[in-house]
Amino acid sequence: MDRNQKAEVVSALNAELAEVGVVVVTRNLGMTVAQSTVLRQKMRDAGATYKVTKNRLARIALDGTAYGPLSDLLTGPVGLATSADPVAAAKVAVEFAKTNDKLEIVGGAMGQMLLDAEGVKSLASMPSLDELRAKLIGLIVAPATKLATVTQAPAAQLARVFNAYAEKEAA
Repeated sequence: MDRNQKAEVVSALNAELAEVGVVVVTRNLGMTVAQSTVLRQKMRDAGATYKVTKNRLARIALDGTAYGPLSDLLTGPVGLATSADPVAAAKVAVEFAKTNDKLEIVGGAMGQMLLDAEGVKSLASMPSLDELRAKLIGLIVAPATKLATVTQAPAAQLARVFNAYAEKEAA
């Protein structure tokens, strides 16, 4: 990689870090290409990304962002999982690490807050933004549904009574 390519990688990573809500640092302990591909696919499906970059370039890209303190975690073969949703990258990384012993969660950051491995795992246990929105909409819609059911019940009962009288007189 020549100097211009390194500059492009650093600027692209810096721009991406400026837009994300969470960064999870993982250590790759001999993952195969197939395993990395599966992890990247799962990240994409969740709306997250997973990149393996040189630690030196990643440190340069982290400078000037809210994730600067993560530079200390970049030792050995590491990868960065990022997502705009604060839970997505952490959830996929932790799920993958449970089934694959060659991926280790080192730590991460959410905004200015630095997280250790346990912090990332607890973040992963939280519901995602979409799940929270679905629950909120369900809570908002539930009273309206109950109100509609309650207001229709007397009319339905009245209709059944009239139907019973009509059947009685017809017989």
